[in-house]
Amino acid sequence: MKITDMRVHPLTARFDKVRWTAHEPFDTAQLVLVEIRTDEGLVGIGEISTGPQASVCALLDMIAPVLTGLDPLAPEEIWNRLFAVTVPRPGGSGPWDARPLPLPRNQRPQFMAAMAGIDIALWDLRGKAAGLPVFRLLGGSRTDVFTYAVGGFYVEGESPLACADELASFVADGFRAVKLKTGALSLADEVARVQAVRAAIGPDVLLMLDMNAPVDIEGCIRFARAVEPYDIFWLEEPLHWYLQPSDFARAAARCPIPLAHGEREWHRFTVREFIDCGALGYVQFDCTRHAGFSEALRIARYAAMKGVMVAPHTAAHLHAHLVSALGDAAFAAESVGDSDMHPIHHRIFHGGARYRDGRVHLTEAPGFGLEVDWRAVEALKG
Repeated sequence: MKITDMRVHPLTARFDKVRWTAHEPFDTAQLVLVEIRTDEGLVGIGEISTGPQASVCALLDMIAPVLTGLDPLAPEEIWNRLFAVTVPRPGGSGPWDARPLPLPRNQRPQFMAAMAGIDIALWDLRGKAAGLPVFRLLGGSRTDVFTYAVGGFYVEGESPLACADELASFVADGFRAVKLKTGALSLADEVARVQAVRAAIGPDVLLMLDMNAPVDIEGCIRFARAVEPYDIFWLEEPLHWYLQPSDFARAAARCPIPLAHGEREWHRFTVREFIDCGALGYVQFDCTRHAGFSEALRIARYAAMKGVMVAPHTAAHLHAHLVSALGDAAFAAESVGDSDMHPIHHRIFHGGARYRDGRVHLTEAPGFGLEVDWRAVEALKG
């Protein structure tokens, strides 16, 4: 089997209202859908959730000729070939080299995102060629895995305590774990939000807090001690973006709540340092943001070897396959309690994964099992 071409579909959908994390507004959802086509008629589907979308699509167009004629059932080989574009190559580059010139440094993040869509599509193809779902290719047998629902974004004009009713509605829908966005308001106001959510969801539901990097080490300790009475399962991404694994280790040593981190890291080489320093109770990654499913699998296996629990970020329809295969080494795949938070996913994808009673239920459909609504894809193109 050979790759014949790649097709790229940049998609956009407006949210019904502007939502905020601790530092970032969201009024638009974006996703790049990637098709890898073969000479045997099989098509792999991948996706990219990070941007800038135009830059990522331009890099996909640039790298497409490199894929033509390659064996799609060798994702490791193709991953390494693509990753090599991000670094200088021994012997230099010139007309004798069939690959693009090494990328400038400022294009590396966008190219790692482009790699994600390609690699996910190759894993989808691999499953389809074998007639097996990806979780069975990985040796998994569980057809349903635990999931939690994230919510509690900040919305202008809404009460800061509206998050309590929102997360309680997720519990009413069957979720046994929920995650609250936090970190944007004063410490007193955030404690009030956490207290309200805990009262609304009851004592038996797991509660995680997603901070989106608003504090330094001392701020993290103060925050953790203030919310500790409300039985918090983890603090996610507490520290400022520029702080390093050693800083996380210092925070973790004094923090009464386990830390989670990793969704914004580009590759295993940085995530490895967060794991090795002993800072994390839970390691996160997102195969749709950077580097793809192959790299997510490498990170997950390394974390399992080191005794750090695996908890992939979002895209449960993909990450649940990995969680299934890891067994007790993985905690859960992340979902959203409100489908409006992922308006593109819920419009274009059918099959593959179903969400019920706080679980992601996988099917035996080959690959990731996703059926694409191409009419919806056309309607969402910019």
